[in-house]
Amino acid sequence: CEMSPPAYHMSAGDLFVRLMKDDPSTVKGAETLILGEMLTLPQNFGNIFLGETFSSYISVHNDSNQIVKDILVKADLQTSSQRLNLSASNSAVSELKPECCIDDVIHHEVKEIGTHILVCAVSYTTQMGEKLYFRKFFKFQVLKPLDVKTKFYNAETDEVFLEAQIQNITTSPMFMEKVSLEPSMMYNVTELNSVSSDNESESTFGKMSYLQPLDTRQYLYCLKPKPEFAEKAGVIKGVTVIGKLDIVWKTNLGERGRLQTSQLQRMAPGYGDVRLSLELIPDTVSLEEPFDITCKITNCSERTMDLELEMCNTRSVHWCGVSGRQLGKLSPNASLSIPLTLLSSVQGLQSISGLRLTDTFLKRTYEYDDIAQVCVVCPYTSPES
Repeated sequence: CEMSPPAYHMSAGDLFVRLMKDDPSTVKGAETLILGEMLTLPQNFGNIFLGETFSSYISVHNDSNQIVKDILVKADLQTSSQRLNLSASNSAVSELKPECCIDDVIHHEVKEIGTHILVCAVSYTTQMGEKLYFRKFFKFQVLKPLDVKTKFYNAETDEVFLEAQIQNITTSPMFMEKVSLEPSMMYNVTELNSVSSDNESESTFGKMSYLQPLDTRQYLYCLKPKPEFAEKAGVIKGVTVIGKLDIVWKTNLGERGRLQTSQLQRMAPGYGDVRLSLELIPDTVSLEEPFDITCKITNCSERTMDLELEMCNTRSVHWCGVSGRQLGKLSPNASLSIPLTLLSSVQGLQSISGLRLTDTFLKRTYEYDDIAQVCVVCPYTSPES
């Protein structure tokens, strides 16, 4: 039979890779995900990434023409901080005939970065009663697969928004199977990484959840204090624990990796002695028509306060009601809700300002400006000519 010239010979794997690259409808980098690399066996261990499971097949073969006895195969993994025994069994095999094998498969979830050495040791006894021993070493590197950065945003309420930036710092695409936030006992979490349409939820990243090398994704979560902690949320001080991120991905041949961050912490914002927040406020109001808001006042100090409320008009916002009224005594960590009425004489986006709280015990005044914004619209429409 005839054979094609070597210059035109191409393996099935090479042909598949070329077709994938030339197909404009194929996702970029897809040729590295499926058959292209499946047809090429690695020549060494290469790199393994933190959070993946290291698996190895160990086979001890009797190349001699004699039966050997008391064969003990031991596999240890040496890291920078510890030495782990990965052998499924530590008992010796009574005998191994010529051309026969002892096989073992070991697994280990990689939890450290840096150099790892797989040490395979074999001891056995010959027919002459001589005890022999040999070892083999396989070195590989464990690298960091992802770079994770977090940012916290404090809302006007007690809600906290967490933005997690996750970057693929490997050289291959990743399939992001799950990125979730496990909140601490104080919070409930809502994921803000999907949109709903026709009663179906779809990821904001689309149906193809691949993260290309050096690409970054931003995930957003909203944390709200549980009811039993809600009353204390306004007076939490110092560092508080939010929770931890749980990230699961798959690489080229479907190997799964998983990483969990350490507990994420944030510095609670300082509110001073008295915190004023809004419990209820409309988004849109009508020009020159009164509207209601509800303010919540929290005593964040360690002493009882006797408070007086003063309402100061601004150029566009006017308060309705009595200014200078006594609110009474407020114990440490206690809260008080007050309904207030105001109106705006100017259209557009207007800031609510001009609230003053005075502690009559210490004669100390706390000023609150730009506490919220409302959109003021004209309810009247001019008739069409």
